[in-house]
Amino acid sequence: MKILILGATGLLGYALLREWSGDDVIGLGVEDVDIRDEGRVRDTLTKARPDWIVLAAAYTDVDGCETHQELAFSVNRDGAERVARIAREIGARLLFVSTDYVFDGRKTSPYETGEARNPQSVYGRSKAEAEVRLLDVLPDCCIVRTSWLFGAGGKCFPDTMLKLAVTRPALDVVDDQRGCPTYNVDLSRAIIQLCRKGGNGIVHVTNAGDCSWFELAREVLSRAGLKTEVRPVSSTQMARPAPRPAYSVLSAKSREPWGITMPSWQDALSRYLKERVG
Repeated sequence: MKILILGATGLLGYALLREWSGDDVIGLGVEDVDIRDEGRVRDTLTKARPDWIVLAAAYTDVDGCETHQELAFSVNRDGAERVARIAREIGARLLFVSTDYVFDGRKTSPYETGEARNPQSVYGRSKAEAEVRLLDVLPDCCIVRTSWLFGAGGKCFPDTMLKLAVTRPALDVVDDQRGCPTYNVDLSRAIIQLCRKGGNGIVHVTNAGDCSWFELAREVLSRAGLKTEVRPVSSTQMARPAPRPAYSVLSAKSREPWGITMPSWQDALSRYLKERVG
């Protein structure tokens, strides 16, 4: 099977290239092909003729999306639709990586795949609109929603906490946002399984269990043996340009038909910390 990964230099792309074996895998970053450039996308996909395209390329700066709305939609929505249309032309399957931010966070129980999208941020809207367009262009595409991605190969929350803890006696972290941390290695393995099994529809893929950012930060520093105090604060106290869902836990039910099981986020965190120092 021939696989083309778009966004191969990002946090997820890094792990996909490391984890994927047994298939012919090509990884391209934005310097190789910008998904806003239709001519370049068409030339690249037509020459590669992949069986599967994994679309991990995105503008993921959630706060940056608020001030650069045109860029957010041109990459996350229009770029994704462009890839889907060309994938349809060449007969390639498509797996698109989406986000928990397509939901408004007003629930208190895990979100199922079929629940109404109601994004509250520009980033969330750009991804939600991409999902709708992709399902129209390629009804058999696979949309993988994930959340709170961390891992080696790029910037992530645990890495930021560890770096800050070295220079600060205390860290203030929000405790009123709840979600599912997801290790890029585990997400990559699930994506590989979905492609090999002919995945389609919307699938929620996160590590098992949920926590607040405060609980995650405390666990990160504790497991790293650091004594820095972690203090809980509200989202209001730590105001950011883009609103975040208060609750964005994704249900695991959609993974069951594909035989995908995910380790707990605590187990994933332990492996990440070993990878980080190793």
